Amino acid sequence: MSDMIIVSACLAGQNCKYTGGNNLELHIVRLVEQGKAIPVCPEVLGGLPTPRPACEISGGNGHDVLAGRAKVFNLDGKDVTAEFVAGAKIILEKAIKQHGVKVAILKERSPSCGVNIIYDGTFNSVRKPGQGVLAALLSQYGVKLYSEEDHWELLK
Repeated sequence: MSDMIIVSACLAGQNCKYTGGNNLELHIVRLVEQGKAIPVCPEVLGGLPTPRPACEISGGNGHDVLAGRAKVFNLDGKDVTAEFVAGAKIILEKAIKQHGVKVAILKERSPSCGVNIIYDGTFNSVRKPGQGVLAALLSQYGVKLYSEEDHWELLK
């Protein structure tokens, strides 16, 4: 079993956030620098550009997207579900199946990485309980999920 974890690349300071910026968390950067964490961005891996229009899950949560019951749309109304699912599957294959990753620290409220909370699909800043697409897929494979807002420091 691997001690390696995966982290949302935006938390590691990579400018892959939809706005073109990042969500820098110095503790996460240190994990990457120490070789303990692999930064990933499912949206970029799925083929979306940076910057890009904001995206939200409509009609459910990440589990519903994976089951075909919900979709991911961007602010312009474009269906980007395929890109979100593709990026999540790439991460599943590389991080989980190839490297045996069992833990992830992901960006809360993201339509990909939200662990506990996502936006409701209305683009009105309304939050709801639920997981993003990557978080849902990883949880289906037994990966322990933390958001940057959880007490993941206990992993040290």
